[in-house]
Amino acid sequence: MAENPDNLWQVLRSEIDEVTRQEPALASYFHAAVLSHDTLESALAYSLAQLLGSEVVSSLSLYQVIEHGFAADARIGERMRRDLVAYYDRDPACDRYYMPLLYFKGFHALQAHRIAHWLWSDGRRPMALFIQSKVSEIFGVDIHPAAQIGGGIMIDHATGVVVGETAVIEDNVSMLHSVTLGGTGRETGDRHPKIRQGVLIATGAKILGNIEIGEGAKIGAGSLVIRTVPPHTTVAGVPGRVVGELLKTVPALDMDHRLNNGGEPR
Repeated sequence: MAENPDNLWQVLRSEIDEVTRQEPALASYFHAAVLSHDTLESALAYSLAQLLGSEVVSSLSLYQVIEHGFAADARIGERMRRDLVAYYDRDPACDRYYMPLLYFKGFHALQAHRIAHWLWSDGRRPMALFIQSKVSEIFGVDIHPAAQIGGGIMIDHATGVVVGETAVIEDNVSMLHSVTLGGTGRETGDRHPKIRQGVLIATGAKILGNIEIGEGAKIGAGSLVIRTVPPHTTVAGVPGRVVGELLKTVPALDMDHRLNNGGEPR
């Protein structure tokens, strides 16, 4: 039921009502962050503005920018909702929908990027770069505003994630902390990885260059990948190489980090 955009906000508000009763000391925070808002988009705009605002650019100014982005491009809110459901479905530490909205910096960094990408595409590049810089400083996540990112994305823990300017991340991708989607040197132009849908990228993986990670592939923890990865394969090691058999599930959804189709790691 909660996957319906019309219902997700109501489910989330009901969760906040429950936790407010459990923890009255946080009642004013929950009211300001969630219950005083009419929409999920407004609540998220408030949270991001509070986290990223400063004496240089006030929280109110950022709130207005973020609200404008949601109003100008409906895809931002649609993808954000899919991201929220992705955390609930894939992260065993997330058993309430409100948790990413209020507490998960991977979710916050991703949604701030969505606003920065809209600004970048709209020609407001100084503000896009300002948001990128603040997100990097506060969350330890550096995503270039030009990077193209689909919906249903889950970035778990997120510390140290770097995504380059010409990177593409398609729908329903999961990744963990310290992942790099980078270039291989000082080349210009299209120089960053293309991550197709359903890919799982484990902790610390480095994927470098204008290469493609095929649909439904799995990249093992700590791997260095510098060549294109075929769909539905597992790659691990330094440099990365194919291990195990063809995958029969969607790695990003089942979140199984073992390397041999659910068997023992090689």
